[in-house]
Amino acid sequence: MANAAGRPIAPLILSAAERAYLERQVRRHRVARSLSERCRVILRCADGMSSKSVATEVGVHEHTVGKWRRRFLKDRVEGLLDEARPGRPRTIDDDQVAAVIERTLRSTPKDATHWSIRSMATAIGLSHTTIRRIWTAFGLQPHRSQTFKLSSDPLFVDKVRDIVGLYLSPPNRALVLSVDEKSQIQALDREQPIFPMMPGIPERRTHSYIRHGTTSLFAALDVASGFVIGKCYKRHRAAEFLDFLSRSTLGFRTVSTFTSSWTITLPIKPQWSKPGWRGGRTTMCISRQHRHRG
Repeated sequence: MANAAGRPIAPLILSAAERAYLERQVRRHRVARSLSERCRVILRCADGMSSKSVATEVGVHEHTVGKWRRRFLKDRVEGLLDEARPGRPRTIDDDQVAAVIERTLRSTPKDATHWSIRSMATAIGLSHTTIRRIWTAFGLQPHRSQTFKLSSDPLFVDKVRDIVGLYLSPPNRALVLSVDEKSQIQALDREQPIFPMMPGIPERRTHSYIRHGTTSLFAALDVASGFVIGKCYKRHRAAEFLDFLSRSTLGFRTVSTFTSSWTITLPIKPQWSKPGWRGGRTTMCISRQHRHRG
């Protein structure tokens, strides 16, 4: 193909893989605008359009179209990427970066529980901005921590299998409930009535409150339907728990009952503060075989 002025232009032919790559870069939302623009230029040139028409459509200078056309013909897709630019030489080598990472992971300061950016900078002898860049690059966050709990119950695995088995494959004609409780909930009320929200004015309430004692919430999740059953009680005993179970299964003819208790926080020596009640947070699964409601 040749321009009207007479200078010959080498034909630009794309393979199927190259066209798919260029079209994918044009459609992507998170790609750099410059790369997307270059891909559009190459696609239009491959369709047989002149450099002047491509420049008008894409919104760039005609010389820019010629530049990327020549680079693509020489280096193909790699020619559309930015070349490495010379800049300031590195002042921190890989050994120093490794020393910062090693000290962050393997040690703690003498006067604190974890390293901060400035304390690490002082100890290593680098600037705090350098320490920040290194930590960000390697995802290091010394100020954050997570907790975990390993059960010492020798029957822990068996209990997990029982509970998960009930969830995944409940017995025939059975109601499976996952029960939990929240005790010592404070029942609070404001000293004055709450002023409702109005246009331009948020809801207003007094900062002081009146205590009305505590309440205990028992809740059960029907695993099959996702329905949640809840009731509050004044006291937190085995009697209230059994009453809640009776209310939860009201209307079902009980043929057999299976209860599996999984205590998350176990003391070293189990202590029973109340008959039939285990201390700590307990998740229970109850399966009651039934026929029909009524």
